[in-house]
Amino acid sequence: MTLSLRAPALAAALLLALGAAPALAADPAPADVQAGGYVVEPSHTKVLFSLSHLGFTTWYGEFGSAAGRLNLDPQNLASSSLDVSVPVASVNTNNTKLDEELKGADWFDAAKYPAMTFHSTKIVRTGETTADVDGDLTIHGVTHHEVLHAKFNRAGVNMMDKAYTAGFEVSGVIKRSDFGVSKYVPVVGDDVTLIISAGFEKK
Repeated sequence: MTLSLRAPALAAALLLALGAAPALAADPAPADVQAGGYVVEPSHTKVLFSLSHLGFTTWYGEFGSAAGRLNLDPQNLASSSLDVSVPVASVNTNNTKLDEELKGADWFDAAKYPAMTFHSTKIVRTGETTADVDGDLTIHGVTHHEVLHAKFNRAGVNMMDKAYTAGFEVSGVIKRSDFGVSKYVPVVGDDVTLIISAGFEKK
């Protein structure tokens, strides 16, 4: 018997041994998501960033270990609120030497300013699954008003940990010089694109 014929049988045997994964429940409409208090699920929440490097390439990195709280009222988004904190020391560019440089005083100065924070001041629905989140972003000890664009992914019980979870994709563009992180501007880009994959568990 050839390998190609064995593969389906092997997969079936593994599914029988481990138990077939349960089917995902139908996604609720955004307005039907459970209201209440949620906390950041840090293992599946990432802050990705990118900026121009000398005009030749786009340079990427990420921050992890986020913490925070979402108070969600899907029927009245204006009464919802979001507070998130991300440790600067979690920066990761897959380059250990560069990561240490970014934590230093010439860049983020993680020793003096250990966390980046975002506190929402207004949330406005812009579509069936989208909203603009206005708020105060603090980086490097400087607070600046920013608008982030959020898209609802889905909500429901996570089959892995059985927690009711709501997931969002968030994006925005900020100027790092607004926050005093201006080394090598404009040779290294001032505009920083943020893409945030945010998971929240209901508590």
